[in-house]
Amino acid sequence: MTSGAQSDEAGPVRLVAVGDLLLAAGPGGTRPGRGAGGRGPGGRDAEGGVPPGMFAGVAETLAKGDVVFGNLECSLPGGGAMVPTEPRVIATPELVRQVAAAGFNVVSLANNHMFDCLAEGFHRVRDLLDELGVAHFGAGDDLDEASRPAVVTVRGVRVAFLGAADERSGTRPMAGPGLWGVAGLDIDRLTRQVRELTGQVEHVIVSPHWGEERLAIPSPEQIDQARKLIDAGASMVIGHHPHVIQGLELRRGRPIAYSLGNFVATDVPYANGDVIRWNRTERTGCVLTVSLTAGGVGDVLQSATYDDGVTVRPDGSGLGPRRIAKVNRAISRGVTLRRYRREHRRVKMLTPILAHLRWSQLKRFRLGQVKKALGLLLGSRGAK
Repeated sequence: MTSGAQSDEAGPVRLVAVGDLLLAAGPGGTRPGRGAGGRGPGGRDAEGGVPPGMFAGVAETLAKGDVVFGNLECSLPGGGAMVPTEPRVIATPELVRQVAAAGFNVVSLANNHMFDCLAEGFHRVRDLLDELGVAHFGAGDDLDEASRPAVVTVRGVRVAFLGAADERSGTRPMAGPGLWGVAGLDIDRLTRQVRELTGQVEHVIVSPHWGEERLAIPSPEQIDQARKLIDAGASMVIGHHPHVIQGLELRRGRPIAYSLGNFVATDVPYANGDVIRWNRTERTGCVLTVSLTAGGVGDVLQSATYDDGVTVRPDGSGLGPRRIAKVNRAISRGVTLRRYRREHRRVKMLTPILAHLRWSQLKRFRLGQVKKALGLLLGSRGAK
């Protein structure tokens, strides 16, 4: 999809990029959801009234972008058909309209919730975005459509966006010849596309959906993939899926953001009434602001946001900026396979065990369960 209009002036163009836009309404998209016409946790804002639009707190930040980009992580209801597994992230048309009204003019559809309501739900998302004038990429009725770039042109600077998802992120289905779905993370195909596009546009931005959820660092494989994309000519790599911020590095002066975390972190409901609730780290997002000219990449800035469940706003607590600095240092020190495995154990094993060892949880357990949890904890500490 192409949007924008050319002029004789070649930039600069300011890109504002954010991470996941998790727009969950009720199960099956049955309730209005957040923002205008909807409610946050507890149903009311701090003043007891209807909450403002979810982007009211970051309106000034988003308004600074000529191109405003995010990962649209949701489907729309599609006639009742849904994937059998949960969680499902199903929005309403009003929530998607809020995204466009906030200034987003490019979104990735390459994620593991785009087809939660199968092809019909995807078609409703795609058609609504076309109606709203929001460029999109990363999913389609076949591989040709799913892998097709979205190209936007601002002040004579053409920017192409490519998206793809690692199948290990839980993304289904994957697009193929004559098969609807998400473009798969095929680095050979992506690098070929990047090389081809660099002769047609000034900038190519690749947005992969990859990595393990909640890990603070990417895998060595992801780092290798991202660097290959930059070496092929990409101006930027902007990752998503882990739901937490991961570090940023510059390669050849071009930014690689391995994950920008959750920008909108709406609680995700299950059909049985259970809810996925995000913690403080998972509600902290990173806004990446980059200056693009016909000649290359200029200033690269990172800023932190916090989603309190009602409104997204700049993070003035200091926790967000410290988080960004910490994960950037982790990348600068280098990510070895050993470090990555240690982080994987911490997030996937130690953190859940420690959560269950809290007294509020322990008092529900029998002695044998406590002993088992302690054994797992001590065993994981002794593992190399």
